[in-house]
Amino acid sequence: MEYKGNILKMRTEPDEPIRYFLPVGEQEIDMNALLGKSIRFQFNGQINCIACGKKTKTSFGQGFCYACFQTVPEASETVMRPELSKAQFGIARDLEWAREHDLIDHYVYLAVSSELKVGVTRHHQIPTRWIDQGASYAIRVAKTPNRHIAGVMEVFLKKHFTDKTNWRAMLQNNVAENFDLAEEKANLIHLLPAELQQYECPQNEVIALHYPVLEYPAKINSLTFDKDPVVEGILQGIKGQYLLFDSNRVINIRKHNGYFLTVTFDS
Repeated sequence: MEYKGNILKMRTEPDEPIRYFLPVGEQEIDMNALLGKSIRFQFNGQINCIACGKKTKTSFGQGFCYACFQTVPEASETVMRPELSKAQFGIARDLEWAREHDLIDHYVYLAVSSELKVGVTRHHQIPTRWIDQGASYAIRVAKTPNRHIAGVMEVFLKKHFTDKTNWRAMLQNNVAENFDLAEEKANLIHLLPAELQQYECPQNEVIALHYPVLEYPAKINSLTFDKDPVVEGILQGIKGQYLLFDSNRVINIRKHNGYFLTVTFDS
């Protein structure tokens, strides 16, 4: 089988294990079906901005040309730093976009991958956000009416928890153990100012996530299509937005949003 087109980050569906689909142009590849099989990716040098579609020599912010990186709301600094959102004051790169993405319910959460981390996501991005980070377990901590409040809460909690994922340890399945997430959540709430404690989420459900992996890498050899225009081998697993190949090789698909690839494999 051969597919050609610009790729986007893999679409996921919650399942046991999680299901992954790679968009290539107008089609999708069921990646779970390729576990244990040989697959070949070839990059021809073409990158298209995922916002405007124009060709770009360099991708910024996981898929944008420089002009769009500076202007489109999807690349706003509030994406990485939600506490900077001012949509509640009518200030945003695109206020209509902000109404649909910032002025909606957000969750502050705790997730476990290689360690315990705090994060923020829009309500409709659960569990997608956790899957994309390669989390093994997660719990909702608080529910806020907008992105700014969730971001302010995260800033307080980053004094006590990391907000980063150790992606190498995550890909080797070095999962932090001995965490009682419900207990951690209860302790965490008491670290917040009273005006933020009111947003505590009553749900204490711990979500477990399982990934389609035959074998985890013993060490990490990270590839990029810019340096490795042809990537081929046996697909050993998928975790986060990474494909895991034989010989300890991994590649971050999300990092290559907008890259034009030829993907071949035996059906």
